[in-house]
Amino acid sequence: MSTAPQTALHTPSPAAAPGGPPRFEQLAVIGCGLMGGSFALALKAAGLVQRVVGYARSPQTRARARALGVIDAESPSVQLAASSADLVLLSVPVAATGETLRAIRPVVDPAALVMDVGSTKGDVVAAARAAFADRLGQFVPAHPIAGKERAGVEHASADLYRGCQVILTPLAETDPAQTARARVLWQALGARVRTMSPEGHDAAYAAVSHLPHLLAFAAVRALTQQAEAAEFLGLAGPGFRDFTRIAASDPDVWRDILLANAAQVRAQAQHFRAALDAFEATLDRGDAEALRDLIADASRTRTQWAAGAYTAALPSDAPCTAPPSSTSPR
Repeated sequence: MSTAPQTALHTPSPAAAPGGPPRFEQLAVIGCGLMGGSFALALKAAGLVQRVVGYARSPQTRARARALGVIDAESPSVQLAASSADLVLLSVPVAATGETLRAIRPVVDPAALVMDVGSTKGDVVAAARAAFADRLGQFVPAHPIAGKERAGVEHASADLYRGCQVILTPLAETDPAQTARARVLWQALGARVRTMSPEGHDAAYAAVSHLPHLLAFAAVRALTQQAEAAEFLGLAGPGFRDFTRIAASDPDVWRDILLANAAQVRAQAQHFRAALDAFEATLDRGDAEALRDLIADASRTRTQWAAGAYTAALPSDAPCTAPPSSTSPR
């Protein structure tokens, strides 16, 4: 983290419109990528922020974000970006959460709302307890279930979060008023907000996101390790494309996510192995009826989910489902 001298960029004046979503004088986006950039654009489009200051490790990224109108000012340090903000969004890899919170803790306004957008929450909470201990009241961990195939600020969109689900995992120490502000703010961006414990979040997303990514990575690797890989890939069609889409995800981001949630991913992998064993057993027996039943059960569940039968299902016209997320919290 840069440690440039601290000079205020703007004097915060937290405010909320009576009966409406909170409005902010200055948003600090720490990490000017797809997620942080989209958040900034969404707040601007909704008229909920006066000014956006952005920090990214790369000066080129900061310059690009400003040229695109995603941020209004570049900050040379994370501390300077956060020092005058009444809203701070950490859009960094989950492994960098502790370092970032530690850097902003001495300078962030005590009334500011601080959120992250990380894909895992147990490690984020642990990092916050270690690095942000006396400021935990203002920290609301969040995970927007949104993304695009391509990362980077060039692909940021004001509509990214519209129609999507956002999971909040407040700590026991989090000020309920800050949690309420976070909820109303995300709702003002068109998101559907749900509150969970960090543990419940990580267990759920190991099942519906982290393990599926791991399986996609493993499936592609299994294919490429075969001598006939090039020939097989030349014959691949829509099924392979759809199943392996998320295998194109950011390697650094998914390394961090899988390591951070390793225990839950391993637990889900055991469930997967049991299911795979059941399918293989029907093949070993040549049991067509049992195989059909297993396939039909999976097909029925997938069809019901896509039709909105489960609370986590998203409407088919939601922008964030075209395509579903496979990107990073950056």
